[in-house]
Amino acid sequence: MAGIYVHIPFCRSRCLYCGFYSTTNLDLRQRYVDTLFKEMQLRRDYIQAPFSTVYIGGGTPSMLGDSNLRSLFHHIYNVFDIEADAEVTIECNPDDITPDFAQTLAGLPVNRVSMGAQTFSDERLRFLRRRHDATETDRAVKLLRQAGIRNISIDLMFGFPDETLDEWSCDISHALALGVEHISAYSLMYEEGTPLTAMLKRGTIKEVDEETSLAMYETLARRLKAAGYEHYEISNFARPGFRSRHNSSYWHLTPYIGIGAAAHSFDMKSRQWNVAHLSKYIESVNSGVIPMEREELDSDTTFNDIVTTALRTSDGINLNAMEQRLGTEYKDTVIAASTKHIRNGLMEISDNHLRLTSKGIFISDSIMSDLMIV
Repeated sequence: MAGIYVHIPFCRSRCLYCGFYSTTNLDLRQRYVDTLFKEMQLRRDYIQAPFSTVYIGGGTPSMLGDSNLRSLFHHIYNVFDIEADAEVTIECNPDDITPDFAQTLAGLPVNRVSMGAQTFSDERLRFLRRRHDATETDRAVKLLRQAGIRNISIDLMFGFPDETLDEWSCDISHALALGVEHISAYSLMYEEGTPLTAMLKRGTIKEVDEETSLAMYETLARRLKAAGYEHYEISNFARPGFRSRHNSSYWHLTPYIGIGAAAHSFDMKSRQWNVAHLSKYIESVNSGVIPMEREELDSDTTFNDIVTTALRTSDGINLNAMEQRLGTEYKDTVIAASTKHIRNGLMEISDNHLRLTSKGIFISDSIMSDLMIV
């Protein structure tokens, strides 16, 4: 198994909270797409395995337009060995899903669409500087269903300044009424360098208190579980059979190729990341050089990666797999470090997997920190 991620950094406008690499300079779209095709050729031998997932993310991939999207998929399937039943995801903004665009997606290999709904409050959407309103998410889901898309994921946010638990519960109810297969939900994050963080520092807004944020998360987990969703990763919920295969590959350290500016790659031995600068990326790739930095991974780093990724999931750490990959001493190390957390009901071992309990999920960061090798 392996995955492909393609980063499309273009956005019509930047959201208040966004810390991902993106740009509103749409003039470079064609040159960028042509450069992606060249990087694919340069990376075609990076991973010697069939690819079981393809993920087109951003930014806003729908900003490329129909013709460029068709060319993009043509090149992906021409350069790489994509499995016939691969999960193929594209990120979209709800307002980009028109009847024509939904039909365009239906004509591509896409079988999964991920949309940033974020909230169903028009007031909070305006606060985030999102381009869509709540009704457009409803319409987008309907149009995608009509076009034959049977795997839809939406992103939600909670913990807005002054948001109440009742308001968050209304968002959850709205999401459940849509009947989507997958829901990702995140607390509003204050990333350095974003307008949102600048507002917080100026005192224009106030961060939601920890007790309210925890209550919101507990409400989310309880209600989605009752509605039949698996809580398979700290922030992710899926109907049975609809876990994100691509994101799961990150959490279980499956190899992947990242194509595009700021994209990351992982080949089990090293991590690589491309330069987060559009012009430098285009210039370098067109001269035949992938503009990236590289980090070689030793056993301690790999151990820490497993702790901070696999423990996020309901599967947890496969202790047999860790022993085969790193040796018995690392397996013994993680078991010894987890003993006090098991005794306190925060972790458990079953079927040779070390997992967080539902109680442990709420303090997962501190538990992972305890288990890591410094």
